[in-house]
Amino acid sequence: MAERAFAKDLQTWRAQIRAVRPFRLLGRVTKVIGLTVEVEGLNTFIGEICAVHVPGEPRPIQGEVVGFRGPTSLLMPLGELRGIRPGCRVEPLGRALTVRVGEHLLGRVVDGLGRPLHGGEGGQPGQEPPEAVEYPVHNTPPDPLDRRRIDQVLATGVRAIDGFLTCGRGQRLGVFSGSGVGKSVLLGMLCRHCTADVNVVALVGERGREVKDFLERDLGPEGLARSVVVVATSDQPALIRLRAALVATTIAEYFRDQGRDVLLLMDSVTRFALAQREVGLAVGEPPTTRGYTPSVFALLPKLLERAGTNATGSITGFYTVLVEGDDLQEPVADAVRSILDGHIVLSRELAARNHYPAIDVLQSASRLMLDLASPEHQRAAAYLRRLLAAFKEAEDLVNIGAYVSGSNPLVDEALAKYGSITGFLQQEQDEHTDFGETVTRLRTLAGEAEGSDG
Repeated sequence: MAERAFAKDLQTWRAQIRAVRPFRLLGRVTKVIGLTVEVEGLNTFIGEICAVHVPGEPRPIQGEVVGFRGPTSLLMPLGELRGIRPGCRVEPLGRALTVRVGEHLLGRVVDGLGRPLHGGEGGQPGQEPPEAVEYPVHNTPPDPLDRRRIDQVLATGVRAIDGFLTCGRGQRLGVFSGSGVGKSVLLGMLCRHCTADVNVVALVGERGREVKDFLERDLGPEGLARSVVVVATSDQPALIRLRAALVATTIAEYFRDQGRDVLLLMDSVTRFALAQREVGLAVGEPPTTRGYTPSVFALLPKLLERAGTNATGSITGFYTVLVEGDDLQEPVADAVRSILDGHIVLSRELAARNHYPAIDVLQSASRLMLDLASPEHQRAAAYLRRLLAAFKEAEDLVNIGAYVSGSNPLVDEALAKYGSITGFLQQEQDEHTDFGETVTRLRTLAGEAEGSDG
């Protein structure tokens, strides 16, 4: 026992000795072009954090190494470029970006680097407790063979999702829509009504005005109490917006490692991709598909695959995707849809009819619903989908008075039940429905329809 304890202490001492830096190798700024700072005289690695010492400033500006051009290191600042000039001393810190995580984060709003913005209810900057631990921001996804199968339903409290797009603990779904169709309201409903233990919300590239609106109107005190909100507004540097998504995922991973079921909401993956495009173009990557650089499509799976299950807990991810002109085939939307385990499409047409949440169940799908829902639940959902599809096909004929009753029994049934089905799909923002009640109401609707059809 004594030898084992000594060996453990020896390893600790060796690690501490390796961390000691007896001398500092400093570089100097030679050029600033666009978003990048060129530095000579450094021996750094990709992702290393450096401190840029600006004369007259009390604190150095932190930057991250994002590339190289010959012997020159390319940095992007984790802050403003203002004040940086040729000749500024640059000190490599010998580490990549980390974030301090722990229970103290619950109820907190933090910035894109994980630093508390306020202390919850008190509204004052929070102090990190000594038991907080550091997690690396650039983590790797869990080993595929260590992932537990997804076999438990995660009740969201939203009838359209629980009834037609049943979600499992550890599943990842995309929320696809144009702007102004109700994404933020839907995320707020998920935060308040979902049965997950912890919520982690990433607001990436949001308007500054919308942050307070989301916290007070959509999330509310009840939702915030068990949530961590990571905020990087649209005016912040591209690297901060990029790191906000990774920081939120890292915080979710910490709670998953503690055995919790975590709900990770990210709004939006599109702005994450736009930030990476800015970084890629700044370091000289060629623009390819619709101006996006290759690194965007390489980074998306590395981010999205970090969610899911591991041996101890789960991260259920809902990732919003802004689609330009409601085009669901645009490059980022197509890439995200191919990676995730399902997609929820919000319809501008439904929103125009004041149908909220504006979920188009005919265009949406959950790839795990067949593994999670009971056979009776699946049959009921499939039958109601058929009715909705039949109504949509005949809607134009009905509106111009060209449809003759009795021509198609399924269309007749759809016309008779359409009001009841849309009433089931519509839901007030503060309305919550238990999963069991949702399935019962769904089967009742389908049973009535099947009985009438027979």
